[in-house]
Amino acid sequence: MSSGKGKLEGRVAIVTGASRGIGRAIATKLAEEGARVVINYNSSSKEAEDLQRQIAEEGGESITYKADVSNSKDVGGLVDATMRKFGRVDILVNNAGIVFRKKILEATEEDWDRTMDVNLKSVFLCCKAVAPIMIGQKRGKIVNVSSISGVNGPPSAVEIPDYTASKAGVIGLTRALAVDLAPMVNVNVVCPGAVETDMLATMTEQARTARIAETPLRRFGRPEEIAAAVLFLASDDSDFVTGETLVVSGGRPVM
Repeated sequence: MSSGKGKLEGRVAIVTGASRGIGRAIATKLAEEGARVVINYNSSSKEAEDLQRQIAEEGGESITYKADVSNSKDVGGLVDATMRKFGRVDILVNNAGIVFRKKILEATEEDWDRTMDVNLKSVFLCCKAVAPIMIGQKRGKIVNVSSISGVNGPPSAVEIPDYTASKAGVIGLTRALAVDLAPMVNVNVVCPGAVETDMLATMTEQARTARIAETPLRRFGRPEEIAAAVLFLASDDSDFVTGETLVVSGGRPVM
């Protein structure tokens, strides 16, 4: 991982929700490309430590940090720990997210508040915390992870009101921050479709079959494919890209 030939050699990346699923794949990919990675987790300590061990075995460097990124104090601790260890923040990937699979008549106010806190407020808090650092460095890349639920998704992608609203909010916030933090910081968003993760595993077989049927490539995505899109937006390859929404969904719902 530290061969000196990676696209991110010498850079420091914070990845929220990095212990499992898409976040784990993102952290792994950034480390493979030479970044020193801060593995944020909230409850999955064993998985985070396993990932740190994996990265070390492949020659990379990382630390783990427990933080609820919907809490400003925890976010401050996360960024402070990164600066103490590595002295800089070059890349922030806001990946942490949750979903309660309830429609409007079953959803509670608590479901709504927690979804907004984790999926949207955390993006605001983390961006606000790293922005002064990146501006001081005169360079930074922020990549937010939303969902096709936040764009023109099919009915099956927008059936959970609080989740859909939170992910649409991430896209709007990304566009605003791209303007606010220019020209020093690039801010973009990746919108995955259905991806094989623990979150997808909670779906019924009928729901899984329906999603494959409406996906032109006729399969679910892999976490590594989302990580590849994040790598593009975190690397020098995207230096003239900001405020953009990159949909990675196998053609669902844009075709």
